[in-house]
Amino acid sequence: MTPLQALVTLPVLLPMLGAATSVVVSRRASAQRVIGVVTLTLVCVVAAVLLVAADANGPVVAELGGWSAPMGIVLVADRMSALLLLISTVVTLAVLVYAIDQRISDYGRETASTTFHPIFLLLSTGVSLAYLTGDLFTLFVAFEIMLASSYVLITRRTSASRIRSGMTYVIVSLTSSLLFLTAVGLVYAATGTVNLADLAGRMGALPEGLRAVLALVLIVVFGIKAAIVPLHFWLPDSYPNAPAPVTALFAGLLTKVGIYALLRTQTLVFPQDSPSTLLLVIAAVTMVVGALGAVAQDDLNRLLSFLLVSHIGFMVFGLALHTPDGIAGTGLYVVHHITVQATLFLVSGLITRRTGTVSISQMGGLAQRAPHLAVLFAIPAITLAGLPPTSGFVAKLALLQAGAGAGPAGALVAAVVVLASLLTLYAVARVWVRVFWGAPKEPLADDDPNDELVVGTARSARGMYVGASALVVVSVAIALFAGPLSGVTARAGVDLHDRTGYTDAVLGPGADPGSGGTISADGRPGDVDGNTTVRTAAGDTPEVTP
Repeated sequence: MTPLQALVTLPVLLPMLGAATSVVVSRRASAQRVIGVVTLTLVCVVAAVLLVAADANGPVVAELGGWSAPMGIVLVADRMSALLLLISTVVTLAVLVYAIDQRISDYGRETASTTFHPIFLLLSTGVSLAYLTGDLFTLFVAFEIMLASSYVLITRRTSASRIRSGMTYVIVSLTSSLLFLTAVGLVYAATGTVNLADLAGRMGALPEGLRAVLALVLIVVFGIKAAIVPLHFWLPDSYPNAPAPVTALFAGLLTKVGIYALLRTQTLVFPQDSPSTLLLVIAAVTMVVGALGAVAQDDLNRLLSFLLVSHIGFMVFGLALHTPDGIAGTGLYVVHHITVQATLFLVSGLITRRTGTVSISQMGGLAQRAPHLAVLFAIPAITLAGLPPTSGFVAKLALLQAGAGAGPAGALVAAVVVLASLLTLYAVARVWVRVFWGAPKEPLADDDPNDELVVGTARSARGMYVGASALVVVSVAIALFAGPLSGVTARAGVDLHDRTGYTDAVLGPGADPGSGGTISADGRPGDVDGNTTVRTAAGDTPEVTP
């Protein structure tokens, strides 16, 4: 394994080791904070290196345990996975900075935690593994790591009623996990493999009806994770009941991992040459239902949760087109939305701490009392609405161009994109008018001082503003560097649509996906003569050992 290939394992190993170390030093709060920040900073650097390498030379593949694909487990960093890994880790780091200062403000500088920091890093492990894995079963493992971690985070220091709301999330997630495991078993029974690159060849040999059933099952599984309509019912009741950093992390990352899983499987395993009618309908309905749900809300966090659902539809729209431009638009929109949605939930946490309520109708006049908070809300709000020249405008423009070039069905759903954008603008404008304009209102007393939701009314630590501000800067940077970023996502769209670069990197140049290879005498994958084949790097000449 080359040094570059070894780097592919670090986004998974570093947070895992950081979580274990954080447990060891669980009585030293400062050590836990340093471990978390340093670990995620290192992962950011590694992700940036992998993105540059993948963009320059193609996918970087690490074969774990020395076993070649499709028999062994592989981690793959291509343009799309490396890009999403980088932006997700940047957001995770900013949320951690926010959470650290919130905990210092609420519990004091010397108060450590045996659960928050280790579980936070373990959640990062699951996210990284989901982006990098090259097989379905390891993807299932990644989702389970995220589920276990998120359940702990969503139920920490909350009331019984909020735990009941969290149980909705857990029960739905467990149900989808059971369905996912069933789907993995069905795929393996039908094809004899769970390696994604190998499935790219084997799936085409199955009867059309069986392929359709397997594709539909995985759409349902990942649709639950991504909260597409009508599988979104759990999200508006679960996310708003968690502390602001946890909600921001979930909204920014977990649903996008579901979108990434859809993107990877639908392009690599179930490719199409024409737009998917099913996914186009799902995208349109998700956009409209989510936006209308947001308009009807008085609870700020529920409003943002419904907007999250609505904009998942934008990402599904690009995927449904099954064109390089549509896939590129989805990738660009995911990058934009991860940052903006997490920022809005962090700012919502600052607003509720200052006002003592999540009810929009009970707020007012914050622009006079906290002008800096008004700026922190305004920038991501107009970015989410897609006003020029923000990153949201650039991402939506890419989707609209892709839809317009994909025939009447694509153009029709592109019109729905415009409608959902207008509804989003109305929803965030209503928040602005009611929360920041008008006469200032006195903050309400905290009704439950023992939870982590609205603690320390009218008081927020400086680091919380630093974390939220950092994400605003990242969002602005995405708009400023939209040209190079669009170039990366465009090349990633071509890669995902073509599939050859991915399968060659995983299975070897010129390999026949679905052939499965042969097995040597010692049980390892080999060539026709029974020799063991070990590929040291994507594109390298195979080394054959008798």
